[in-house]
Amino acid sequence: MTNDVITAAMLAIGDELLSGRTKDKNIGHLADILTAVGIDLEEVRIVPDDEDRIVEALNALRQRYDYVFTSGGIGPTHDDITADAIAKAFGVPCEHDPKALELLGASYAARGIEFTEARKRMARMPRGAEHIDNPVSTAPGFRIGNVHVMAGVPSIFQAMLDNVVPTLKVGKQLLSRTIDCPFGEGTIAEPLAEIQKQYPQAIIGSYPKYQDGTFWTELVVRARDLDVLVAAETAVQSMIASLHQNNANRSAPSGV
Repeated sequence: MTNDVITAAMLAIGDELLSGRTKDKNIGHLADILTAVGIDLEEVRIVPDDEDRIVEALNALRQRYDYVFTSGGIGPTHDDITADAIAKAFGVPCEHDPKALELLGASYAARGIEFTEARKRMARMPRGAEHIDNPVSTAPGFRIGNVHVMAGVPSIFQAMLDNVVPTLKVGKQLLSRTIDCPFGEGTIAEPLAEIQKQYPQAIIGSYPKYQDGTFWTELVVRARDLDVLVAAETAVQSMIASLHQNNANRSAPSGV
């Protein structure tokens, strides 16, 4: 029987992400895809190209969540150390994979490009890992345990993820409703907190907005059970109506 909740984390690897030279596009894409299939992305970490930092983060995440997805650090250069770090985390050798060598060798030969030692680095992976196919540039990612290791280039990451998703166990999808609220967060904070207490199985988020000189709030109600979702949404709508009524009463002229 499928669990209602399947959890995941992402580990984005690369000095360039932390320096700002590269703007990450993979986190949002992964979150969108996992949410759509019924997996909760609960944590994201970004670490530099440092083996000990990668190992530390990976070991923490893979023990806490059903799945971990990594991006970056599996290319041909000296700072592409993700495969080594993940092998160290699992306590296995990192070595050239024969199938990956064959795939890459054939790809470079077909293009008349020398298959150098640097390019062969892209065929290295932890012993016992399984390939994640790469239809964009051939060099495979890999899967070991509950960890899926993919490229940092967004087009390649997305193509690899397309191959991974059908292999994942999924949970019950979160249903979602969005409600536009004309009041700011300071006004709705207390009554919204009471609604959240009343419906603990719902997740209620508030997101402040500013447009044309006016502050307002976007409220998002999420739940796995439709009845809970509808009940919490109704409570939020009633809260907004009550605030409207209170404002109207305060602005009405007093009687004589």
